[in-house]
Amino acid sequence: LCQLSQEQLRRALFPVGGLLKPEVRRIAEEQGLATAKRKDSQGICFVGKVDLPTFLQQKLAPKKGNVHEILPAWPKYAREAAPAEGEPTTGQLAALAEPWRYTVRDGKKIGEHNGAHYYTIGQRKGLGIGGRKESLFILATDTTQNVIWVGEGDAHPGLWRPALHIAPGEIHWVNPARELTAGQSARFSVRIRYRQPLQGARLFVRDEGAYLVFDRPQRGITPGQFAVWYDGDELIGSGVIEG
Repeated sequence: LCQLSQEQLRRALFPVGGLLKPEVRRIAEEQGLATAKRKDSQGICFVGKVDLPTFLQQKLAPKKGNVHEILPAWPKYAREAAPAEGEPTTGQLAALAEPWRYTVRDGKKIGEHNGAHYYTIGQRKGLGIGGRKESLFILATDTTQNVIWVGEGDAHPGLWRPALHIAPGEIHWVNPARELTAGQSARFSVRIRYRQPLQGARLFVRDEGAYLVFDRPQRGITPGQFAVWYDGDELIGSGVIEG
């Protein structure tokens, strides 16, 4: 929905309106509908009763690869913070939004996996590597080299980043009247995953794309997912996270 245009919204109907799910279920039960007490779907709605990992395993062949652990003391985590005053330069914004990039020399091999394409950043289940005080989390994946990098504990610095980048062609303004042009910036409330509480951030638009710099570092920023920005209850725009 965050990618809809005004023309599409003009023709869209949302019959449930502002009703919450419990109210919809109550009405369905009053009407004697079979769906009134049906369990919520946790699968992929358009392919049937199957969850995402199972679906991927059915469609993509397993491929053994290595799991490398990155320690919290990795030197490149010492990234310069955003300037406290004044407008940051494009170079500063790009540095803040740069994803953590690892090589196999940055961490120690601690196990194997069945395919980097089965995993996503921030995931903690499915690795099958135990014997730790805290859970291991996916920090990064490389599907070309079939390598996964992990870190121990939810507070691991590799899970957290202060900013993200959206490529120029991936910025979408739901309301064109609110569009920012290169050189402009504005504060918004931002969400980077489904049902995430809104986060305070400043959106900077440059010729090189858009940069979202958060008030607080964000966990598990994932390329390919949408970042969505709001002004109060109004959805202003969105974009595909590049890094």
